[in-house]
Parts: sequence; structure tokens; C-alpha cells
Amino acid sequence: MTDLCALLGIRHPIVLAPFGGLSSVALTTAVSAAGGLGSYGLYGYDADRICTTAAALRGSGPYALNIWLPTGDEVIPGPEHDTYAAALADFFAEVGIEPPARPERYLPPLDEQLDAIWEAAPAVLSVVFGVPSAGIVEEAHRRGIRVLGTATTVAEAVALEAGGVDAVVATGAEAAGHRVSFLKPAEASLVGLVSLVPQVADAVSIPVIAAGGIGDRRGVAAAFALGASGVQVGTSFLATAESAANDAHRAAIRSTSADGSVLTRAMSGRLARGARNRAVTAIEESGAIAPFPAQNWLTGRFRAVAGKRGLGELQSLWLGQSAPLARWDAAAEVFAELLAGVPAVD
Repeated sequence: MTDLCALLGIRHPIVLAPFGGLSSVALTTAVSAAGGLGSYGLYGYDADRICTTAAALRGSGPYALNIWLPTGDEVIPGPEHDTYAAALADFFAEVGIEPPARPERYLPPLDEQLDAIWEAAPAVLSVVFGVPSAGIVEEAHRRGIRVLGTATTVAEAVALEAGGVDAVVATGAEAAGHRVSFLKPAEASLVGLVSLVPQVADAVSIPVIAAGGIGDRRGVAAAFALGASGVQVGTSFLATAESAANDAHRAAIRSTSADGSVLTRAMSGRLARGARNRAVTAIEESGAIAPFPAQNWLTGRFRAVAGKRGLGELQSLWLGQSAPLARWDAAAEVFAELLAGVPAVD
């Protein structure tokens, strides 16, 4: 089997999870500089913002840029927008803004993002919510860019290998943020990491990166024992000073028990794991959850204001089931703790 570190050009088999909306240059470069693979989530980024971000990331070591693949069920701005916005009127009023008018688009086109990524030439392109097209994989490889796909089931991992990705991230149901399932509904794809990783490792011949519920050296050691070639870690890094999370979000990470997180569609219209707060509860109780990406775009308007003001009850507080293990304040401390769990090379 291909060595993961050699494949990705890194010194240590530790990958920073890409945070859609919560990535920071400081955290990404800290992980890359430490010898791991820093990742930066490009959800919602247009070409100009991608180019600016990539310029800031250069020089610290190999890094990955992450995109969400279209699944085909995304809605576009239409007459229903005003109805969706009205359902969230209380939240807009609470932060002192008007319900946002219908935009020209909720998300930039994939082709626009890819053109900017090719220009940026990261070491790695990572994707979620599907199998990248043959054209994407071929162009990435032509440019010397490795491709990582993300699977929540064995069948998804097999599909990704058949699609030509270089390695697969097997992400268990414990993980923070969106459940990135694509062959079956997310609710029908909730496999825990201990079950998922060894079965994926048995089913594919490419390297497997374990993600979900890994928060310290013990989780790293367990992942390798299960057959992983590397680990991807999110919540423990998200709690550090280098991340884009604010104090309210970090406080939620440190105070949410393993059984305290929830899977909800309230904030984005897609299933995601985070802390329950007043916004999640109220939106779920209303039953008025717009389809993706309309719901994500709309809640994003009041969440952005709430984030600047530290209003945790109105934010998306993404975190995983191992949030109580996030005990370190600096990315370097987290990295050192994770590295202590990597098996010694004979």
C-alpha cells in the first residue's frame, strides 16, 4: 500500500479537518508547518477569495483545499426565498438586521472554484459529498495535485477508489459538522469509526485516513490499529487559539458532553453535528427548514453577526462527540499530542 506521507508530501500522517466557514490561515499553516497536512475549507468562496486565501497559505508546507461537490438537489434563489426568510425573521430582528433580499446565487459555481484552485496549485484537493468527476481527477493529477475523497460508508469508499482518488477519508458518525454522505441519505449512513475504518481498509487498496472522534493520542493509536494510514482531526484543533472559532464556540466545545451533541438540519438544511443551542431548538420546533443551500445562506446572515458579538445561542456550534478531549489551547500542543499516538516506524 502507498505510504500516506510520501503520497501527500508530509512528514507526519496527521491531517487537519477542513472547516467550511471556520477555516483560518493561521491554523492551516500551523499544521502544515508542523509536518502534517493543513486543510482549508472553501465552502462559499468565490474565485477571488480562493486566490487570496491560497496566496496567504503558501510557504508553510503542503496544504489541502477542500470543496463541496454538488449533489444535484441544491436549490437556487427563487420566489420561495422570501418565505424561507420570513420563517427566520425573529433571528434577524434579534441581531438588528433586515431579512436579506434574494441574492443572485447562494453558492459560487463549482467550475469557478476549480479554476481558482488550479491556479493556486495546492498539494492536495479534498472533496466531500461525492465522487469527483474523471475530468477533475485527471486535471488535478496533470498538475501534480493529489485528490482525497470522503466516505461515510464502505460503499462510498469503494466508489471513491473507482473514481480515481488517491486516498479516502473514512469519517465516522462521531465527527463534527456535516455528514457528507452521498450514496444514501445521511440518516441511513451513520456508521461509527470503529466499525467503519477496518471495513474500509479491507475494501480498498488506497490509503485510509480515519476521521471522527479522534481527539488525542489514544484515538490516533486506535485508528492505526484499525487499519488507517493516517488521521484527520477537527474538534481538538477547532478549540485552539489559531482557529476561526470565537470564544463562545470554544466554550461550547469544552462544555458539551459526548452525548450532548446533536445531528440537525436546522442551520444549513443538511444533517450536521454540533451543540444544541436556542437557534437549533427553535428552528427544529418551527419545522420551517429550507432546503440546502438556502437555509445555510439565510442563517449565515444572522450567524455572522452573532459570531462577531459572541452570541453562542445564535451560531452554528459545530463539534464532535470527542469534544471533551479538546484540552489544548494551541495548535502545536494538539499536534504534539496526536503525534504521540502515531506508531513508531520500524
